[in-house]
Amino acid sequence: MFSKVHGRAVRATVLVGALGALAFVGAGYLWELRGVAAHRADGDTAQGVYQQDPERADRTAAAVLDGMVHEVADPPTDGKAFADSGPRAHWRSAGWKPSDPLEARPAPAEPAVGALFSPGDDGDPDHHCSAVVVHSPGGDLIATAAHCVYTGGFRTNLAFVPGYSDGAAPYGVWVPTRIDVDPRWAEDQDPDHDVAFVRLRRPGYPGQRLEDFTRAEELGLRPELPAPARVVGYPNTSEQPVDCRNTARAAGPTQLRLDCADVPNGTSGGPVLTDGHTLIGVIGGLDGGGDDETSYSSYFGDGVRALYERATKSS
Repeated sequence: MFSKVHGRAVRATVLVGALGALAFVGAGYLWELRGVAAHRADGDTAQGVYQQDPERADRTAAAVLDGMVHEVADPPTDGKAFADSGPRAHWRSAGWKPSDPLEARPAPAEPAVGALFSPGDDGDPDHHCSAVVVHSPGGDLIATAAHCVYTGGFRTNLAFVPGYSDGAAPYGVWVPTRIDVDPRWAEDQDPDHDVAFVRLRRPGYPGQRLEDFTRAEELGLRPELPAPARVVGYPNTSEQPVDCRNTARAAGPTQLRLDCADVPNGTSGGPVLTDGHTLIGVIGGLDGGGDDETSYSSYFGDGVRALYERATKSS
């Protein structure tokens, strides 16, 4: 008799404890959702456009500089800043070789690739994604994955730190003025359109152009595949980038794939480059960017061309 009653008492205690834990977890989840919602805006989802509020953007930059990163002296803009960013060679004829083994490894930071920060209680690490400076008439454009800037609304707490390394922002902290995604991404997160372009400014430095500090990668539309390629990005648990080289191949008509192990969370939005500095993809697309063995990108076709033209021609 005692054993049964004791057993029921134990089961009841476990049940109460479990319910209490669920309530605690539920409260934490609701709190996290509240934090996420506080850093989202509707924008114009029919067009896939968000114009960032300048004051909100300035607060984001201040939060990033308040303990997350520190700026260093302004780098030179006479070409010296680009000495380590590699030659603009044609890899098909320049003795290019894949990584051996096919695993991502730590790499030196480079001016045109950086980390996307999202300060605040949104449930993400300090830097949650990666991005790359892409050449544009205004010299103020980056490319990244759409899921890095739009999930349940446009992120309002974004800052880009090009060349980020070990807490340092050698080329400053830059914040969005405008975010462009394909409306098909905003509608239902279509992985064939997981690409975004973001125009930026540097708070406190009116008139500065991002490209003048970092150089930029050239946009490569409708790339011929297979092609020798390189992926670069910032793991969200690391303070420096990783990279890996292999052959980029088509994964159906709307996706690009590159097989390299150990390209982890946080590298989403990082560039897929060929011929040294030609951008043919950003990590994203199928399966949110891939798994432990493969990285994907939405194919840079006519949709990306239209998105780029809209982003660069906007006021």
